[in-house]
Amino acid sequence: MARAGRYRRRAAGAALLGLACLLGMVTTAPAQAPEERPDVRVVVDVSGSMRTNDPDRLAVSAMDLLVSLLPEGVSAGVWTFGETVDNPLPLGEVSEDWRERALSLPPALQDYQQYTDIEAALRQAAGAEANGWRHLILMTDGVIDLSPSQGAKPAIDRRSRQRLVEELAPALADQGVAIHAIAFSDEADLALVERLAQQTGGLASVATSPDGLLGAFLDILERIFPADRLPLEGGRFLVDDGVESLSALIFHEPGAPPLTLVTPDGSRYRAETAPDAVRWQVEPRFDLIRIPDPAPGEWRLEGPVGEKSRISVSSPWHLRTVPLPATLYRGFAVPVEAWLARSPGAQALPDAPTLTASLRDLDGEVQASVTLEGDDEGRFRGRLPAPALTGNARLVIRAEGEGFARQRSQAVNVLPAIGVAHDPGAGRVVLVAEHPRLNRDNTVIRGDLRGQRLEAEAVEESRWHLPLPPLDEAVSQPLLLTATLTLDGETRELRLPRLILNPDARVGIGRTDMAGPTLATERFGERDDGADEAPEPNLADRFVEAVNAAPTRLRDWWQAGRPGLERLAARLRDDPRLWGGLLLGVLLLLILILWRRLRSRSDPHSREEPHV
Repeated sequence: MARAGRYRRRAAGAALLGLACLLGMVTTAPAQAPEERPDVRVVVDVSGSMRTNDPDRLAVSAMDLLVSLLPEGVSAGVWTFGETVDNPLPLGEVSEDWRERALSLPPALQDYQQYTDIEAALRQAAGAEANGWRHLILMTDGVIDLSPSQGAKPAIDRRSRQRLVEELAPALADQGVAIHAIAFSDEADLALVERLAQQTGGLASVATSPDGLLGAFLDILERIFPADRLPLEGGRFLVDDGVESLSALIFHEPGAPPLTLVTPDGSRYRAETAPDAVRWQVEPRFDLIRIPDPAPGEWRLEGPVGEKSRISVSSPWHLRTVPLPATLYRGFAVPVEAWLARSPGAQALPDAPTLTASLRDLDGEVQASVTLEGDDEGRFRGRLPAPALTGNARLVIRAEGEGFARQRSQAVNVLPAIGVAHDPGAGRVVLVAEHPRLNRDNTVIRGDLRGQRLEAEAVEESRWHLPLPPLDEAVSQPLLLTATLTLDGETRELRLPRLILNPDARVGIGRTDMAGPTLATERFGERDDGADEAPEPNLADRFVEAVNAAPTRLRDWWQAGRPGLERLAARLRDDPRLWGGLLLGVLLLLILILWRRLRSRSDPHSREEPHV
């Protein structure tokens, strides 16, 4: 009964929060038919490091959020992975029974394993068929770490990462699979999750707190199931005659003062005094207010209103857009197309609406904006100026008329069009095209170092090396970089961010704004990927290595927990290499004992005869 009561409480919040985020659901993925509904597949890392890197048990909180946010009828499932991949919640339609099973999953999310096989997890989770697009939500805290039983490390890890980026991600994108990645720790392979999201049209973010996790989930689900909103500015929002119902999701800090809602006629309500028709849910980090048939006019919220707060509406008027990109590139304008639509039988739309598009940073500051131009068919088009900064941002489309306003807001990742990094050991700068259309045939890169002109040489399809003259390590100096691009018959020049050479010599611009996901984890000065790999160790070497690594392995096995040990024992039971190593060890021990006995018998001083 207690469990059922807990489920009913959560399910009530689920229905409300789902309405708040998902009203006005439309499809957004390219080439997706209107009748097709995307499904959601959550892929959770349960490697042993999650015990340390996820102390707040965000993976468990993620399941509560998933239950709350997914709308009825959507297909969803959960996969877990460490060394092996499991599917504790198979793909199925979201219903009360599905939510009940999802709420019972936390033990499976803490069944820690020793290794981390991201490639196998994504392959299996993406494998199940779907009617529409498949959206994978990957949650991980670490990097690819395969079992040594699969081959020599770190070569097997590097090859798996390469297959993910160069083969699996493009193949999944062609099949209609989008990967959204949430990193639980700065120790995660951020470049990998960013690359997977970039190539498949997904989002990537870092969530190291419950607030961050909630925001990441909302951004992802809002991209999958976008909803119309009313603009919320300074705690005020305008309700028009066409609004049939609204849901206000208002974020605040724990322990914040109670929120007050002021209606157009001046009536003031709090959670405990709201009319019976208003459903008001108070949580430590947010308030959720559901209002049917709200009165037209200006409404006001008094109290703390967080940045991610939103007013979602149900209405016969809808703001539509062409699919909005999940990844933007610095230096490249963004084409935008939007229009207003109405349900059959609804009253006419406002005359002469104004549609705008803007790019805003995480603080809500507008970085770029454009007013869209309308045509005779009611379509509005324009080009949003190129982003000037990289990082996480929001793309906001707004339609306004007399007494009317609607907006769509989508999270986006902004990357450099060309990633740049200094390789001091080789005396060069490495550049990689992050924009998918840039390559050696249409891009020429040059550098300027204190007036000296430098030319970059293409070494791969989308990679360049720019040799540097000898540098004084005690002097920090800027390298100015420009790229000449020829796209669609037009040639233009793109200025890349300045690269500070020898930045430790003086405070300068860091690399984080310049290196894209391709370069972010490269370690210059190490052996090239193409170099010959070390030969496979023989059986004796493996035995010695196993003996030397025994203390560390025992510690890791203990941290992985009893389930991990049981799986390990079951796997090793059938491993002939283990038994061969043990047999070799026993033979060596017997030979050593026999040798010592023979030596003691042949030693002339080993015994002294008695004498008189």
